[in-house]
Order: sequence, then structure tokens, then C-alpha cells
Amino acid sequence: MKNLSCLFLCLFCLSGFAQKKPNIVWITTEDMSYHIGAFGCTEVKTPNLDKLAAEGVKYNQVYSTAGVCAPSRSAIINGMYQTSTGTQNMRTTLSKEYQEKTGIPSYAAVIPANVKPYPLILRENGYYTTNNSKEDYQFATPEAMWDESSKNASWRNRKDKDQPFFSIINFITTHESQVFMRDNEPLLVDPKDVIIPPYLPDNEIIRKDFARFMTNVELMDKQVGEIIQQLKDDGLYENTYIFFYPDHGDGLPFCKREILHRGLKVPMIIKFPKGEHAGEVDNQLISFVDFAPTLYSLAGIKIPDFVEGQAFLGNQKALTPRKYIYAARDRMDAEYDRVRAVSNGRYEYLINYFPEKPYYQDITYRIQQNSMKEILRMRDAGELSKLQMRWFETKPNEELYDTETDPYQFRNLVNDPDYSTKLEEFRNEYQHWLNTYGDSGAIPEKDLLSNMWNGKSEPPSTAKPEIKATRKGITISDQTPGALIAYRMDEKDSWTPYTGPFKLKKGENITVVARRIGYKPSDKIEYSN
Repeated sequence: MKNLSCLFLCLFCLSGFAQKKPNIVWITTEDMSYHIGAFGCTEVKTPNLDKLAAEGVKYNQVYSTAGVCAPSRSAIINGMYQTSTGTQNMRTTLSKEYQEKTGIPSYAAVIPANVKPYPLILRENGYYTTNNSKEDYQFATPEAMWDESSKNASWRNRKDKDQPFFSIINFITTHESQVFMRDNEPLLVDPKDVIIPPYLPDNEIIRKDFARFMTNVELMDKQVGEIIQQLKDDGLYENTYIFFYPDHGDGLPFCKREILHRGLKVPMIIKFPKGEHAGEVDNQLISFVDFAPTLYSLAGIKIPDFVEGQAFLGNQKALTPRKYIYAARDRMDAEYDRVRAVSNGRYEYLINYFPEKPYYQDITYRIQQNSMKEILRMRDAGELSKLQMRWFETKPNEELYDTETDPYQFRNLVNDPDYSTKLEEFRNEYQHWLNTYGDSGAIPEKDLLSNMWNGKSEPPSTAKPEIKATRKGITISDQTPGALIAYRMDEKDSWTPYTGPFKLKKGENITVVARRIGYKPSDKIEYSN
């Protein structure tokens, strides 16, 4: 009887029921630092996120790889530093008209051919993947990436309700733009109650923008509550990993786009299945490049060799904790710069490749905020304090800050002899990172694109897909390295990413397209069985 019990247990495990892949949901928001009650913020009411934190784990040392969305999201989706893949700039140099004409994505122009983003890898391993965010590949390969990619995308649309799913729900409510676009809407936070950091002036105009931003945080919290309720209504909440995190720091002046800690450090909450680790606090150092390998680790998928991050959860969790995080700032719209940063969570080292440029960049987009207009007015009128004027000064070659004793990073320790050993440590670590992963920011953009396009001045077309009928079913291939393939039965159908042979009934037709990121898409091919 004992032997029969053991045999039954083995068969049960081999059947896959004991190895069911977990559901994973990422709830993300934009442009937000530590404005959650559970993380100590007293200016806002965030009951849904506070409850999620009580039922999950709070992560206190999480850092984006850039202070702006596109580069940081590129690092997330690839598990690689944006400076390794050529996605470090905030948009390519190509005009919008040329982008629309060629189909080149506005951010993801130079992805190496061997790199696969996590939505496709998850789908190849049995996951139903949905995306209603602006995750970077959405616009680059709308056909060949996700099961669903739209504002209506949802795990609820799975045909097989037992199929594991990975879903991203992104809220734009806290984005920089919503400060000025919602300027006339009612405030939930009193301007008198907000805390203005000392690097910005304190007056009614600044306070109103801050109150508007904090109000947007409260609105976003309600949206998070709605998603959590959907999971509960579907009976999925208890058995789903739920991540919450912003894509980088606040969308407020002298914060967004910066790679000081206030532009990089974000709060993160993870709710584990069955309430495991509820109420715990985790202080391990985590970088955005660690998200993809952690996703693979939790899903039971071997971490690909090209990944540069390390898993912080799951059966492939790194044996050695991360000691440093790395960040980069490059061109923002039409404004060029190149700054690199290394931090161990307390000290942060920065190297400025263009020290003749000021910290401030005259970026048209953000001047739509009233507080930004007011700061510029005060600057021109000589009304800013010495500390507040720092934003408009040129940069030193190097910077070193102790963020524990100097949280706003005012005091540069580079020339302090007491910190010479610490400075040398970070210089060496930066060189190690540079030597290990390279830095495409050192290469002119035109050269990056030309190299990707095999020396041409414009993008080549992705090769036409080849379709064959085999014993295993319909197989599709493409001669362009790194090409992603998708097919659909009808024009009204959504595109299905091709991940392997599939069956077609006699008389059924499909349309196939291939797309290499950064190239023109292939012609659409019709096939009849």
C-alpha cells in the first residue's frame, strides 16, 4: 500500500497538476515616488495600496534604471540595461512622420536580434499574456507580442479559464501630464497640507501642482482597488502574485528625468499567493533589470542567457544579493546629455560626460506644468534661493552623495578626503559595470541605427515569412534574425503571436506578418490549407 501511495504521488506530480504555473499581475503606475501611506506618506490617503502592503511584502530598495519612462521600461521588458540594447534615449532621432512611414518604434529602435521580451517568452511557455499599458514593445510589434494589447485587454478573455496568465495593468493617472491636464478638476488634497522639498520654491502655485499630483495618487489608488476587486470576484486573488510599482520617480520639477535617488527610487509591493509573507518588509537592493528574470523564476521558465538582471524571488533566485544598482540619463527629446550613476542604496555616485551643461534641460513638454513656469519666472526674477538655483548650474565631473545624511543630495562629497576610499570604490564599480555590459550611449545615434540596418541609411524590410504544412501542423519561419511572427484567421480577429506549429482545418485561411523591431514590417502573406 505504501508503494502504491508513492507511485500515485509520483504520477500526480508528473501530470503537471502539482506544478501548475502561477498567475502573475503587474499593476503599474507612472511618475510616482513614495506617496503611499504604508510607506510613510502622510499627505495622501491610499487605503487600497495600504491593504495590499499589509497582505503582501513592502520592498524598500527598488530602483529604476532611468528617471523617465521609455528607457526604464525597456530595461524591464528585456531584463537588460537600456545602455546595452541601444534604447537609452527618450525617443529616436527620427521624425514622427518618418516613424509612421517606416513603422520604427519611438523607443526600442536598436534591440539585438537575440533578445526576446518577456511577453513572448511567457506565451511560448503556456501563459495568456495581456497588456493595457504602454509597455515599450506594444507599439513596436502590436501583432506579434501579446495575446491582447489594448485598453480592454484582460485575463477574463481567456478561452481556457485554467490557463495561467500574466497581465499588466498600467495607470496613467499619476503621470506628469495629468498635473496640467487635470488642473481644473476638484482637489482631494489641500494645498496647505503638501510638503514642498527644499530644492523647489514654496508658494501657492507650486503647492497647487503638488496637491493636484497627490490627488491623482488618491485617484490611482481607487483604480488599484478596482483591479483587486476584479481578481477577488473571479476567485483569483488568493492564488495570484500581484506586483505594484511605478515606472520611476515623481513627475514633478527637478525629479522626473533626474537619476538622483528621487528620480530612481520607487515603492514596490508584492502580494504572494495564499497570503505568504504578509506584512513583511524586504530591504534587498533591486533594479528594474531584475524584474524579467524574477518573472521567469516565478513562472518556472529558465532565465535566458541574454538577461543581465538577477532574480530576487523563485527557484532561480540569485545566490548572491545585489550590491549595486546602475542608472543612465541620455537624450530627452531634443536635449542631449549623458550621465551615469551607481548606488548601493545609501551612497550614490554620478559621472557627468557633459559637465559644461546645466542639470536643467529646457524640455517643452514639462513646461506645461504651472509650477515649472513659475520656477522659470522666479529664476529670471532672481527670486530662487541658492539651493534652488542649483538646478540651473553646470555640473561637476563627478558627484558622490550620502543619501542617509543628505536625502536631497545637496552636498557633493567628491572632494572630501574622508570619502576618498568610498569614491574610489564607486569609480571602480562603474568601470566594472561599463566593461561588463558596454554603453551604447557612447555611440552616435545615427551610427547605432546604421549598424542595425547593415550600413543602410533607412530601415530594411523584414523578410517575408515562409509557411509550410508539416505533420506537426503549420510551421512559420522568417529569415530575418530576431523577427517576430504573428497570424490571424480573419481581419476582425486579433493577431496571434506564432510560437510553434498549429493545426488548420481544411479550407481555413490565415494571414501572416513578420516584424523585426527597428525594421519595416514584412508584407502580409495569405495562406490557405
